[in-house]
Amino acid sequence: MVRAGAVGAHLPTSGLDIFGDLRKMNKRQLYYQVLNFAMIVSSALMIWKGLIVLTGSESPIVVVLSGSMEPAFHRGDLLFLTNFREDPIRAGEIVVFKVEGRDIPIVHRVIKVHEKDNGDIKFLTKGDNNEVDDRGLYKEGQNWLEKKDVVGRARGFLPYVGMVTIIMNDYPKFKYALLAVMGAYVLLKRES
Repeated sequence: MVRAGAVGAHLPTSGLDIFGDLRKMNKRQLYYQVLNFAMIVSSALMIWKGLIVLTGSESPIVVVLSGSMEPAFHRGDLLFLTNFREDPIRAGEIVVFKVEGRDIPIVHRVIKVHEKDNGDIKFLTKGDNNEVDDRGLYKEGQNWLEKKDVVGRARGFLPYVGMVTIIMNDYPKFKYALLAVMGAYVLLKRES
C-alpha cells in the first residue's frame, strides 16, 4: 500500500531547477559539461567553415525569406549553394546575390546575361513571382549585377525546413528561450 504523500516523492525534477542541478555537480562534472558544450559549438563552426571551403560560397546554406520565387521556391525553403568562380553564369540559373546597402541576400533567377569580349559578365535578375526585373532592388545607378555580387547558385533545396529560422527571427523571445533550453540541456545532461 502506498501513502498519498509518497506518490510524487520519486518523480524526477522538472528541469526548471537548473541552479539546484548545478549545485549538485562537483567541479569536475561542471568543467566536463562546459567543455562538452564548447566542443559542440566549435564542431558546428568547423563544419560551417568546411562547407564554405567545399562549396566556394561565403554562405553555403540559406533560407528563402519571401515568396518572390514561387512556385520554384517557397518561403522557408532551405537552399544549398555553390559558388565556383570558374563556372559561367547563364540565363535561367537561380542565384543568391548581395546588393550594396542591403544586409540580406536575395534569391532570384538570372534573366539576361551580357558577356563582353574581355570576359567580363554582367547579368540581370528577376523573381519568378515578380512582375518586373530587379533593377529597383540594386543600388542606385546600378542596372546590372556582376560576378562579385553573387553569394552562390542554388544546387538543391529542402522544402520548408528553414521555417524554424524564420520563426526565430520573427519572434526573438522564442529564439532566446530555445537557445537557453538547449544550452541548459547540454550543460546539465549527465553521461550514463
